[in-house]
Amino acid sequence: MTTREQTTIDDAVRDGIARSVAVIGLAGVALIHLLDLPGQLSETPYIFVLYLALMIASVALAGVLIGTSDARAWAAATALSALVIVVYVLSRTSGLPSSTDDIGNWSDPLGIASLFVEGALVTLGSAVLVARRMRVGAAVPAGQGRVSGPRELHEPSGA
Repeated sequence: MTTREQTTIDDAVRDGIARSVAVIGLAGVALIHLLDLPGQLSETPYIFVLYLALMIASVALAGVLIGTSDARAWAAATALSALVIVVYVLSRTSGLPSSTDDIGNWSDPLGIASLFVEGALVTLGSAVLVARRMRVGAAVPAGQGRVSGPRELHEPSGA
């Protein structure tokens, strides 16, 4: 087996592990918000709708990542998780419109679990995207200024 073949196999294994962890994380995001869903409809209906949208988006992105390692899917999963963290912090600091009950409620177990899972997804997704970008950049000779094509950005090296 050549070094190039071994590198391709190693990249494929790393990609599969990263995608698996992301899928589990996205399922975790959906589950955490499902567990927190009761009561949201009567308390703040728009938060109930946002929870439903988040759960659907998380499951859909997990499905996409099961089938592909497209950079757009990684970017969407990373951005979605980062957005949830921002909304969580806003809900605990200034409060959300018509919802100020959670201001200062930093010790909620589901909230802590949510921050952990979403933080892990932001970290993983960012690492995958940066590594991919560095690999593509390393393949371009210095001074060539070539713009990456779609295949280079969406598939693991060697694909």
